[in-house]
Amino acid sequence: MNPKNSLNGPLQALLNFIGETVMLAGRAIVTVARGGIDVGDLTTQMAMIGVDSIWIVLVVTTATGAVFAYYTANLSNQIGFTGFVGGSLGYAFLNELGPVLGGVAFAARSGAAIAAEIGTMVVTEQVDALVSMAVSPIRYLVAPRVLAAVVMLPVLIVFADLAGLIGGYVFAGASGVPHTAFINSVYTYVHASDLINGLIKAVCFGFIVGIVACQQGLKTHGGATGVGRSTTSSVVLCVLLIFVSDVFLTQILAGPSLRR
Repeated sequence: MNPKNSLNGPLQALLNFIGETVMLAGRAIVTVARGGIDVGDLTTQMAMIGVDSIWIVLVVTTATGAVFAYYTANLSNQIGFTGFVGGSLGYAFLNELGPVLGGVAFAARSGAAIAAEIGTMVVTEQVDALVSMAVSPIRYLVAPRVLAAVVMLPVLIVFADLAGLIGGYVFAGASGVPHTAFINSVYTYVHASDLINGLIKAVCFGFIVGIVACQQGLKTHGGATGVGRSTTSSVVLCVLLIFVSDVFLTQILAGPSLRR
């Protein structure tokens, strides 16, 4: 086997993915900017994408907040300083844990659902039927789902942050941290800018999940097996892109404030 040929496959697939995703994102943004989305479709997608994902997001973030508080509370008891438990949890959750964990849970639930739904429509030729009736798949399928993901994920992240703080509050108290010390620590070390940074990340993650899930759904082929393959690749790509983009977003949003 020619080594160059063995590298051409993954490289070509990566370039195709980047090109298709960028083009799809541009067309979706133009459609939204022109107001070409039916409000009813958008509301339906917001309910399906956002409301149906809230339970998995709450469970994941509550459990994480509880475990985080448990470890930090035990450490703070060992060194005799409990004044940083609430602040460290709140700072970490609003800036990082809430958006990332919520985004991953959102990708696993809603990203998979979007890819599977659109993929099924592709293999059953429903998308071809839309095109034959002069109905744009971008306007009818992609744009409402992407916009719904961008709108609903920040809302979910607000609930995720609250759930994480509540879980941490309960477990920190059970581990010997006074409740007043926990609350005072949150007020001392957590600021409104931390919440804003997290919500900006949530908007970016929502766009990533929406557009990648739609792209993977539209390129589905091969019947039911292809739908499963597109669903799996959608979740994997969304999770990878969330973590990769988080590295750059953190440098942009939190870097200047950390250097001061």
